[in-house]
This record gives sequence, structure tokens and C-alpha cells, in this order.
Amino acid sequence: MKIITMMKLAAVIAMVVFNDAAVAYSPEETEQECKKPRFREFDLPEYKAPENIEVKPESEFSFMVSPWADPTTIRLTAKKKKLDYTVESNSSFHRIKSKLPAGLNGQYVRIEVSVKAVLGCDEQGGWLVKVAK
Repeated sequence: MKIITMMKLAAVIAMVVFNDAAVAYSPEETEQECKKPRFREFDLPEYKAPENIEVKPESEFSFMVSPWADPTTIRLTAKKKKLDYTVESNSSFHRIKSKLPAGLNGQYVRIEVSVKAVLGCDEQGGWLVKVAK
């Protein structure tokens, strides 16, 4: 009986040692792990009940994107229409500046943004604003 128990134990140890999952990640794989970009500090008031704050027509706005985002891949839209924007970059963040297009007076506008990280993963976000008449 002891021989069978010892053989079972040896088999379990062999499976653990030679299992690929037990090796985990190599150093190269951990370097390739992608962090999704984050959006923060959107400076227009978002439309939320019960405040229902409206913004002026053609308001300028800005927000920041993580430094590991690729600024050349930014896509910024309002009501599905592409917006022009400028990018100011430093080692801590990318500041995106734009302006609401004319002709959106009195409308609810979803400002949407998407961007890819330098390592390839991407992120999408957005804000709902109400433009005053």
C-alpha cells in the first residue's frame, strides 16, 4: 500500500513541476501587459438629474488622457460628428482641447472619445451634456 501512495505523490509532484501553468509568466510576457488609457478631468458639467445643468453653445472643453495612450489614435465625436481637437502632451498626461460645434443649441449631446494605448489595447468613454438655447 505504501508503494502505491508514494507513486501517487510522485505523479502529483511531476504534474506540478512540468505543468506550463505552474511556470506562470516569463519576464517578456509581463512587459507586454497592456494598461487601458483613462480619461479624467472633463471640465464641462455633465448633465445629471436633478441639477440639469446646461452649457453655453459652442463651449470649449478639455480633458486629460493617460500618458500611456497613443495621442495619434484619439477619436473625438459629438452626436456622431467628428470634432477637431488639439493635444498638449507631457510625461504625466495628454490634455485634449476642443469646442462644441455650432448648431447644437437646446440639444443633448453625447461627447464620445476613444483611444488606443501604446501597447495596443483601447478604451472608450464619454460624457452627456445639455447645450442651452
